Amino acid sequence: MANSKIIIAIDSYEYDQASHILEQLNPSLCMIKIGSITFNSLGKEFIYLAHGKGFEIFLDLKLHDIPNTVQKSIEGLITLPIKMLTIHTSGGIKMMQAAMQVVKDIEIKIFGVTVLTSLSDEDTNYIFRREAQDQVKAMLDLAEEARIDGIVCSPHELHLVTPRSSLLSITPGIRFTPSDDDQRRIMTPKQAIELGADFIVIGRPITESNNISKSLNDLSEQIK
Repeated sequence: MANSKIIIAIDSYEYDQASHILEQLNPSLCMIKIGSITFNSLGKEFIYLAHGKGFEIFLDLKLHDIPNTVQKSIEGLITLPIKMLTIHTSGGIKMMQAAMQVVKDIEIKIFGVTVLTSLSDEDTNYIFRREAQDQVKAMLDLAEEARIDGIVCSPHELHLVTPRSSLLSITPGIRFTPSDDDQRRIMTPKQAIELGADFIVIGRPITESNNISKSLNDLSEQIK
């Protein structure tokens, strides 16, 4: 796994823009998150490009389907130079176990998404009939039983994860200042690290800054 706790999200469907962001980043300071926006538009080639520049890759596709489909999907991805891959914990124990079966003899780690950081308590009460923390706790129970490598949760639920020593944590919803974008359950990088996040994911505050390289350096210093 990468030494850095920082994962920078590149969410662009334009090759020139995605490549420009990549050029400004330092593989000794961060990993790269490639999600569905970039993967669906630029394909495997961008993964190989990032890997060729020395970056470790977090492929964030949030797979969610019947166990057989998720298993075969991952079988088609494991030849890529990736370190981490996401599925949805709400797919259930059998789906998560099917995912783990594929990677049992390789170094790719499987992380389960609990509750999207764009959802507020109002949203989760409407969808799941319980607040976000209660839904996350239920998903953590499933993740532990399925023995996946880790989970993805907002920084506000990290206190539920840290007592579970078998689970690593990836924490999106990282912002330097209060945000009016689509993220709801947010926190600063330093706060998330202090609460025990193994990895923090940050995108737009870095990739849309006027000086991407300086912003990454500043972030790295901030969480030391």
